[in-house]
Amino acid sequence: MATLNAKQLTALQKKGEPCRESLGNGLYFRVSNSATATFEVRYSIYGKRRFISLKKPYPALSLAEARLKAAEIKMMVKEGEDPLEHRKLDSVKPFKLLDALAEDWLKECDKRIKTSYIYRRVYQKDISPILGGIATTKIKPLDIRVVIKSIDQSGRPSIANDALNYLKHIFRHGIKLGIVETNPADAFQYADAGGIEVARQRALSIEEIKELFIVLTANKDQVTRENYLAIALLLSLACRKMELMAATWSEFDLDKGIWIIPKERTKTGVSIRVPLSTEVLGWLSELEIRSAGSLYIFPNRRRSKRAYVSPDTLNAAIAKLFKEDKFNFAHFTIHDLRRSAKTLLASLKVPPHISERCLNHKIKGVEGVYDQYDYFDERKEALFKISSLIAPYVN
Repeated sequence: MATLNAKQLTALQKKGEPCRESLGNGLYFRVSNSATATFEVRYSIYGKRRFISLKKPYPALSLAEARLKAAEIKMMVKEGEDPLEHRKLDSVKPFKLLDALAEDWLKECDKRIKTSYIYRRVYQKDISPILGGIATTKIKPLDIRVVIKSIDQSGRPSIANDALNYLKHIFRHGIKLGIVETNPADAFQYADAGGIEVARQRALSIEEIKELFIVLTANKDQVTRENYLAIALLLSLACRKMELMAATWSEFDLDKGIWIIPKERTKTGVSIRVPLSTEVLGWLSELEIRSAGSLYIFPNRRRSKRAYVSPDTLNAAIAKLFKEDKFNFAHFTIHDLRRSAKTLLASLKVPPHISERCLNHKIKGVEGVYDQYDYFDERKEALFKISSLIAPYVN
């Protein structure tokens, strides 16, 4: 019996009468009441006869393409796979794009890693624009190389290493969920990205700190007063950047001169009381006025989902000044201010065990287990010395 050709199928569709016509090899042409025409494939598996509709309607799916699809389905059945069950699994499989898989991994990180916002920032800024819209199963090692090389060539080798590390974890997450079978990032090492990292040793001397504030004052059109005071506070309080930048006014008792950093925002997972000197209280009082009733000390000045200032704000401001050759000393990052504070504490003859607690470092070993004293008075004396030392340079 002669099979129908494309011209005859079009005529059946236009006629609009419901029908199902065999085209051979289990392929059928079906017209519904609405004159919509589709192809179906009949197959038998495990003693059951079943029909599966091909997704595209006719003529978007041509007769020749339908025959190829039918052959693929028959091969799947021959290998013991049920095409209908396979389609059900595909329909409930999330994370088709890398953005979706990465978001699921990032949410898992949010539950257990305090600094997961860093992972999210690197992904959104450096990975997503290149790979985020690509199907997870289609990403190849060459695509991974494009990402890490583009970051490294922008002069951020440590971020290139971080991005490679995050991509490895994202695809391992995908393997665990059955989304992908291989990890295209696993073949790469840090040598392929930003290279082996050496621990930073940069700390600003008191002379460099003096010049820092001179340059910031001279470029106040580029560095806001809020950012200027944030740098003064980071040096004086020896705290981590986001412990301060995400702080709310409810954490401060300005009358008693105490800031309580909640455990949710400390790296050690332990809340700490930070003593506030007269100089620091003065800077905070100015920031309270500038925050204009916000819950946050450093509210976001732009429209954003984040209520407080971006984690990149301070580094971006400093990086721009270095790019314009405004400083006459070696490059530094905002995190180096914390190391600078520790160096200042050492120069002021503050004992190491006190300076370590000023920085809220987790004390290792037996001492960390048994010494639960928070050294508040000793830390107060030490931190007051720093703020007194740098206050003359802060305008």
